[in-house]
Amino acid sequence: MNCKEYNGNLNAKGLKFGLVISRHNDLFTRQLLSGALDCLSRHGAGETDIAIVWVPGAFEQPLAIQKLVKSGKYNALIALGAVIQGATPHASLINAQVTRALTQISLDSGIPVVDGIVAAENLDQAIERCGSKAGNRGWSAAQSAIEMAALMKQLD
Repeated sequence: MNCKEYNGNLNAKGLKFGLVISRHNDLFTRQLLSGALDCLSRHGAGETDIAIVWVPGAFEQPLAIQKLVKSGKYNALIALGAVIQGATPHASLINAQVTRALTQISLDSGIPVVDGIVAAENLDQAIERCGSKAGNRGWSAAQSAIEMAALMKQLD
């Protein structure tokens, strides 16, 4: 068979990215931001290709992401945050609603929206996923954003 195959690549040169970061749990979110910026830079994104938007918490991220989508300036958007489960089910509710909203924004707009929000059951899990043993979710979210933005350009 002679099928046409499409694959995203990890070249961020010429692509524009919007990062929306939660100030809540900023001990963790600053590490996620650092990982994402490192990844974008190492893959060719310049400083002027990246916009950083801070919001109070994870629940506010979909609205800011939606506003960035409507601007038409970005090839991909990344939500970065850390929601840590406490004694109540509040964190689970926040995580489910935010994930659902980010997915819907991406599907409605056709612009990749990568959910880089760490949903942790405790502080140890948050530490591991924000830059220690388990890597940095900010880095992997940025890597997904690069690949998806490149793929969407091919599919256009």
